[in-house]
Amino acid sequence: MDVLLVQSSVMHFLWPRWGLEYGSEVLKVLEEPQFLDRPVMVHSTSIGGYTFTQILTHMAREPEKHAGLTQRVIGHIYDSLVVGTLEHMAIGLGKTLVPRLECLVKNAAMFYFWLFKSYTADFYNSSIQVFRNSPITAPALFFFSENDALCNPLAMENCIDLWRKRGVTVESRKWKESKHAAHMRCHPEDYISTLQKYLKSLHASSLKAKM
Repeated sequence: MDVLLVQSSVMHFLWPRWGLEYGSEVLKVLEEPQFLDRPVMVHSTSIGGYTFTQILTHMAREPEKHAGLTQRVIGHIYDSLVVGTLEHMAIGLGKTLVPRLECLVKNAAMFYFWLFKSYTADFYNSSIQVFRNSPITAPALFFFSENDALCNPLAMENCIDLWRKRGVTVESRKWKESKHAAHMRCHPEDYISTLQKYLKSLHASSLKAKM
């Protein structure tokens, strides 16, 4: 098994065009000839979900070109997605960049989003729609918590419900209290058992498909 670690930068988020270009670079790697017959498992944490959405954006724009990759994705896991309003995104920046000045960074980010609305906020809204209508329909797993300031649980559950209505098999684990991007550290046994159950279900689905 090969592991491709994709590190997300805050700058890819602050100036979405850079994030889209970065997504294109990752997409090219995934579609290199030596990987064309390899199944793909996605595990995105926090802002990594945003980076993966930029990959989805390219796939949605040219579905025929990227049909092979769409079919190769056997599962996708999302841990602590930054989901909700622009304020949730601004809070995330504050906690990530300068925790001691969280409030100041949040307010500055909200002004930045307003000032460059067509290059940021409008782009984010478009990306949300791409994710909600993701071209990938393999079974999915979501980890999130009710007290995560960066993830609106209602928005997360609405997305999960939408995917289920689209026919996507979705599993989820929600905790009342946990830490953003640290669910496995806070709830190791629960996290690992949920993950293992999900992975086993993928293996069973694969066997049924071959039959």
